[in-house]
Amino acid sequence: MKLDTLRGQLDALVLAVLEQGPLHGYAIITTLKARSGGSLDLPTGTIYPALRRLERAEYVSSDWSTVAGRKRRTYELTPAGRRALASERDTWKTFSGIVGGVLGSG
Repeated sequence: MKLDTLRGQLDALVLAVLEQGPLHGYAIITTLKARSGGSLDLPTGTIYPALRRLERAEYVSSDWSTVAGRKRRTYELTPAGRRALASERDTWKTFSGIVGGVLGSG
């Protein structure tokens, strides 16, 4: 899937993945890929700026940990992030209904 298609939706997708629990950046990438059946194979240069943006908005928090001798930054959804995700889901339902109505089945 082209990155342009995701524009405006990436933050909501990352929040949805983090809803299941804390993850480090690479795990977020692999989870997005798995949950999309391989369609979302995003580069790290896309995910990490989104995570920083979400952290500045206080939708996610992060903490450093060491796993198998390697330092990793783990991201977790905040209460504000849960509210933002709920709002994004409502917006998506409305938007997808409108687009589906316009595009129809051809």
